[in-house]
Amino acid sequence: MPSSVTTSPLAPGRGLVADIAMLAREIPLFPVDRAMRLDDVAAARAAARQRIGWAAVFLKAYGLVALDMPVLRSWIAGRFVPCLATSAESVAVLAVNRGTGGLDRLFFPRLKRPEATPLTVLQRFIDRCTAEPIEQMFKRQLELDALPRPLRRTILRWNLRSTSPKRPSRVGTFSLSTLAGLQATNRFHPTLCTTSLSYGPLEPDGRCLVTVIADHRVLDGAAVALTLARLEQVLATEIAAELRAIREPDASVSPGRRGRPEARPQGGDPAAAA
Repeated sequence: MPSSVTTSPLAPGRGLVADIAMLAREIPLFPVDRAMRLDDVAAARAAARQRIGWAAVFLKAYGLVALDMPVLRSWIAGRFVPCLATSAESVAVLAVNRGTGGLDRLFFPRLKRPEATPLTVLQRFIDRCTAEPIEQMFKRQLELDALPRPLRRTILRWNLRSTSPKRPSRVGTFSLSTLAGLQATNRFHPTLCTTSLSYGPLEPDGRCLVTVIADHRVLDGAAVALTLARLEQVLATEIAAELRAIREPDASVSPGRRGRPEARPQGGDPAAAA
C-alpha cells in the first residue's frame, strides 16, 4: 500500500524567501571566488579586547571598497527603458537566521554606510539583530510577509526597478550571507542586490574562500575579480588596523577614514535580499 502523505502550511517567512528566490531568477547572477590570506586579520581579531565577528569585518571592508567603486552602489532601473542608477551611499543587507517557535527563520536587517561605522558599533548592531525580539527588530519585514503573495511580489518588483532615493534603504546596495559559523560555504545564494558577499570558514593556514555574486548586466567577471582583490587589501590594512586599535570594550573610533562622518546602524526595513 502507498504510504500516507500529510500536508501543512508553509512555515512563517517562507513565502517572502520564496518571492526573493523567484525574483532573483530573473537576474543574470554569477559568482567569482578568491582565496584570501586573512591570518593577519584573524590575529588582530583575536587580540582585540572586544569580540568582533567576521560579519562585521566583511561588512565594513566591503563598504570601504564600494566607497571607491560606484558601480558597487548601482543597479539596473527603469521599466521600459533600462538605465543605471547609483546611490550616493551604501546600504548593506545582512541575512540573519533566528530560531522562532522551534523553527529557523531568515531576517534581513539594513545597515546604512557600514564603511563609516566603527566595528564595535557594527558588532553591537549584529548582536541586537540576533538577540532582540523579532517583533521589535523586524517589524517592517513582518508586515511585508503578512501581505498576500501577489501584492508582496508587486512591492518587491517595484522597489527593485525604482530610481527613488528610498530604493537603497528598501532593497540595499549589497548583501552579505554566510554559513561560515556552521563550517559551510554558500557561494551562490539568491539576491536582489547588484552584488552579494559570502565567505567560508577560515582554514588552518589562514586562507578563506570569499565569493562575490554579481549581476552580469552591471558587472563583468574582471571587475568582480578586481573588487575581491581590493577587498583583500582593505581587510589587511584598514580593517586590521582598526581591530588592533580596539583596546577597551567601549572602543568606537575607527582609525581609517577619520574625516568621514560616523553612521549609526539602521535596521528593520522590508527584506529584499537573501
